Amino acid sequence: MANTGNTLLALITGAAIGAGIGILYAPDSGDKTRKKLKDESKKAQDKLNKKYVETSSNLTEKAKQARVDFETRLEETLSSASHKADDILSAMETKLEELRKQNAKLQKDGDGKDKPNKAVV
Repeated sequence: MANTGNTLLALITGAAIGAGIGILYAPDSGDKTRKKLKDESKKAQDKLNKKYVETSSNLTEKAKQARVDFETRLEETLSSASHKADDILSAMETKLEELRKQNAKLQKDGDGKDKPNKAVV
């Protein structure tokens, strides 16, 4: 983007300098000089418009690509987070099942005995 801005600035500066030199050293009459200036300014304007359209198109394409890249990365991140959450839930369910079995065993061992009750989950 900075390079394009420098190019546009150089184009405008060159056109202005060229127009000034053309006026100072014009061997033609005022009418011919004005016509040349008008033609040159039209050419400079056309070049500037072309560069503007080109730059605008490039920026639009880059913005679209950046959006696609962002959406892809977001999808990958969400998918990874979902898998990790599933793994954590699975591990917690396994641990809960182990604790339930341990609790059932402790309750079974404690029936009919004068032992204090242990934690029940």
